[in-house]
Amino acid sequence: MTKTVLITGAGSGLGAAFAQRYANLGSYVVVADVNAVRAEEIRAQICAHGGQAMAVAMDITREEDWEGLFQTLSAQNIQVDTLINNAGVASGGPTLAADIDEWQWMLDVNLLGMVRGCRRFVPDMLVRGHGQIINIASFAGLAGAPGLGSYGVTKAAVVAFSESLRAELEPHGVRVSVACPAFFKTRLLDSFRGTPRMLKTAAKLMEEATQTADDIAAAIQRSADQGDFLIIPTATERRRWWWKRHFPNVYFAQMKKLMARRTA
Repeated sequence: MTKTVLITGAGSGLGAAFAQRYANLGSYVVVADVNAVRAEEIRAQICAHGGQAMAVAMDITREEDWEGLFQTLSAQNIQVDTLINNAGVASGGPTLAADIDEWQWMLDVNLLGMVRGCRRFVPDMLVRGHGQIINIASFAGLAGAPGLGSYGVTKAAVVAFSESLRAELEPHGVRVSVACPAFFKTRLLDSFRGTPRMLKTAAKLMEEATQTADDIAAAIQRSADQGDFLIIPTATERRRWWWKRHFPNVYFAQMKKLMARRTA
């Protein structure tokens, strides 16, 4: 039976790479994006190569959009087997420099967007006794590095949310993974909020990245399908995470040096 995969933010970047990959693996892909034109473009590309997909315009911050999508799929007897909460926005700068509007925006999109998706689609998975959730966080949620501001905090919350879900859902047949990629070329900076310095730094790191969105999507898909929970798809970040867990004081000393260089 064909597996149905619902991907938010699938109109570009990592979401589009996920859509193409799962379609190539034989899944029926629901391409959901706030930009209807981009969603339709990805759907058309998938279908042109023999895949199966539908495009949906939706805003993950709107409860009614999630409910509308669920009802649309139910009317067509489509049940979501894998939900990939990928849509997100970015910010950067000193943690206390962000105003409350930025904090609310980041939390509403990066955290509550996936909370809404899980609240709408997980109950149906539990009734069927199987399903898969893949939440896209960021290594910023693990790094504890300076300058990540509200973005790093919301992505850390995604990791914590996923940990709770895993413990609650896995006994009932629903698997949960959370992915923490680092920089790669994407459109994430299109809606960036924060300091010009951090925007410039992030853009430079993206441009220098050797891995593509396709590489990251493939690594996450393989790890999630083999049952991994915390997925760090890049080797450099896996080493940094190892140092932080085993030698936290050494890691923190490096963070202080980084902060000192940025201040200088």
